[in-house]
Amino acid sequence: MLRLFVGIDLPPETKLALSVAAQGLPGVKWVEPGNYHVTLRFIGEVDEGVAADIDEALAEVRARRFALSIAGVNLFGSEDKPRVLYAGVDRSAPLVELRDKVGQALNRAGLPPEGRHFTPHVTLANIRDGRPVHLGRYLEGNNLLRLPPFPVERFQLVQSYLTKAGSLYEAAAEYPLV
Repeated sequence: MLRLFVGIDLPPETKLALSVAAQGLPGVKWVEPGNYHVTLRFIGEVDEGVAADIDEALAEVRARRFALSIAGVNLFGSEDKPRVLYAGVDRSAPLVELRDKVGQALNRAGLPPEGRHFTPHVTLANIRDGRPVHLGRYLEGNNLLRLPPFPVERFQLVQSYLTKAGSLYEAAAEYPLV
């Protein structure tokens, strides 16, 4: 079985800038900067035949190139039980259009529609043991984070490997934007 998602990789300079912000908060599990990405659609575990159908469907996606901007930090989960610390991604029309086209392609490949609301983001850390002591201070100090826009010229089908040290990601296929 293959564990897959569709995402947008970030350029090295954006990963570096995010890694500078991803520190100084004890009690969280920081994501390895090489794993920073924007998820367009989580797929989960599929067999190789379905993965081939997914690849074929994604190769048919036609969407235009665009720029992405990263702005601010926030949380998934409640104030009392935060689960994920993330950097926000501006929800632009071209990004939503690409996400919609990816979803339609995956539906054609036989996958059910994703039920979750799309909140574009880059996961910085996972929070496992309640609310970190200095979380409010961290959010205040990084709330105004703004990174220069970067061009999005492709998206990827990514294979995820779960290890004791964390997830490892490897691009299984890349799809150019026009």
